[in-house]
Amino acid sequence: MKNVIEIENLTKSYGKNRGVCDVSLSVGEGDIFGFLGPNGAGKSTTIRAMLGFIGFDSGSIRVLGKDIKTSREEILRDVGYMPSEAMFYPTMKVRDVIKMAADIRKADCSKEAAMLCERLKVDTEKRISELSLGNRKKVSIVCAMQHRPKLFVFDEPTSGLDPLMQTEFFALIDDYVKDGATCLFSTHVLPEIKRCCKNAAIMSEGRVIRVDSVSELTRTNSKRIKMVRDGVEEDFIYEGELNDLWRELEGHDIGDILIEEPSLEEIFLRFYKN
Repeated sequence: MKNVIEIENLTKSYGKNRGVCDVSLSVGEGDIFGFLGPNGAGKSTTIRAMLGFIGFDSGSIRVLGKDIKTSREEILRDVGYMPSEAMFYPTMKVRDVIKMAADIRKADCSKEAAMLCERLKVDTEKRISELSLGNRKKVSIVCAMQHRPKLFVFDEPTSGLDPLMQTEFFALIDDYVKDGATCLFSTHVLPEIKRCCKNAAIMSEGRVIRVDSVSELTRTNSKRIKMVRDGVEEDFIYEGELNDLWRELEGHDIGDILIEEPSLEEIFLRFYKN
């Protein structure tokens, strides 16, 4: 399987403000790749450098087999990018914004756009200024998908979408990937990574701290323990062997105990602590 994205030792400095440092990752063809980290971790900076929107100090980036520094326009023709904030001309009608996005690419996307608008329940006759955040997001999704690109890049795409539209959005991603596309999905919402991604990179403070399959990243022997011991309620994450816990509890008055899997947030928090 060939790589659609190859980033090696990417460094981008903003002076005193943190950028990204020595970032390396690759995304294989047909993958739905999660790009995970808290706000300010460097995800958006990496994406903007990857698409040629900002320069970088050192390293190399290849997208769809081409160098972003020498083939930016050619690369972007085959990319569908959705930024974290959807900004459009407020007085334009939705249908005109969608058509303008297609016209910039010199493509007739009317059939695909109509399908996307139907599935996402987009009212094309409204003006942008009349739309909620969620509905502006849906317009941005249509603009990113309507030309059926080889690579989708979504930066925090689901904020503002209601649960039904989130489900439809993920279904659309699955449909396009089954037809041969690849997707880089940046988010700080952990359940979304487990819901749709095969592999993921975790960023913290401008660096990639782990790249692995989502199944490996979410694998844990930790347990959340909730119990009443000696009349006191306790709630904690236990990372040892349960047999050791039983020995620790010997001689105590256990009024109640519940053992369950930790949340995704608790599982991923260990990466940021190390």
